Amino acid sequence: MRKSDFHYELDESLIAQQPLAERGASRLLHLDGATGVRKDRMFVDLPALLRPGDLLVFNDTRVIPARLFGHKASGGRVELLVERLLNSTRMLAHIRASKAPKPGTVLRLEGGTECVVTGREDDLFLVEFDAAVGPVAELLSRIGHMPLPPYIARGDAVEDRERYQTVYASQPGAVAAPTAGLHFDQAMLARLDAMGVASAHLTLHVGSGTFQPLRVENLDEHVMHAEYCELDESLVDSVARTRDRGGRVVAVGTTAVRTLETAAASGTLRPFRGETRLFIRPGFRFHCVDALLTNFHLPESTLLTLVCAFAGYETVMAAYRHAVASRYRFFSYGDAMFLTRRPA
Repeated sequence: MRKSDFHYELDESLIAQQPLAERGASRLLHLDGATGVRKDRMFVDLPALLRPGDLLVFNDTRVIPARLFGHKASGGRVELLVERLLNSTRMLAHIRASKAPKPGTVLRLEGGTECVVTGREDDLFLVEFDAAVGPVAELLSRIGHMPLPPYIARGDAVEDRERYQTVYASQPGAVAAPTAGLHFDQAMLARLDAMGVASAHLTLHVGSGTFQPLRVENLDEHVMHAEYCELDESLVDSVARTRDRGGRVVAVGTTAVRTLETAAASGTLRPFRGETRLFIRPGFRFHCVDALLTNFHLPESTLLTLVCAFAGYETVMAAYRHAVASRYRFFSYGDAMFLTRRPA
């Protein structure tokens, strides 16, 4: 298949620029991957789509305030987007400036803190702070801005520090939210627990590469970005117990799918810790995930190819056209889909 196969027309007015007042107020498009039948629902209907004995798998990564503003010592403005913290004084970051900074360039950030560009790795820059500044993570919490996606055409607000974060986020390291989880509040989690739906957590630190479109027409030539993930023995045991009782593994978000399927690449789910470059597209054989809760994704993106692989290309693309016609809200702060897997 080719990149253009995953194109769809989207009116920009459907791109959600703000979260809804209540997390659970979103719409939910239910899509049966086996039959292609779809139904318009609300997110509060999710319990009706789950069964006692199912296992919800959540990504517990926490978004860090990864966007920094400042200027070069020479005066030119710069914007840094942290991709990864390497230790307490060093990080890898994207830098937007009128001219790419060279090694040795001093950057002065908001509040007067200085850092130095020490090198480059492909399109990322190595940036180092003096130890006297203190841990970089603490600096980000003081002067960093929430890294809202590029299709949200506004600066971050105070409210985004809480709303661009899942209620169960606990492991700092992401520069983008696992957005399927944004719909859950504590009341919904308690409701699902009371009806016998189990839950488990894994971690995938979402990188800025999640927003990169497919850059090549031939999907065989696409180089997938790397993201760090981990999944421990307790989740492996939870999946085994779910299978024993006849329940389904329900991934909350594409990041949970990629982590689970990375750890199950051999055909058997095992603990995993490291980077994944798993590119899921039609033809992929799923070993672990039975159902998926996800948001609507960018045209010609690796996230859309994953969803098409999961529930069927024609079925998913038809559902997207329906969502556009029905004026669903798209992308990070938008509405959700619940999909069951297409039989192999």
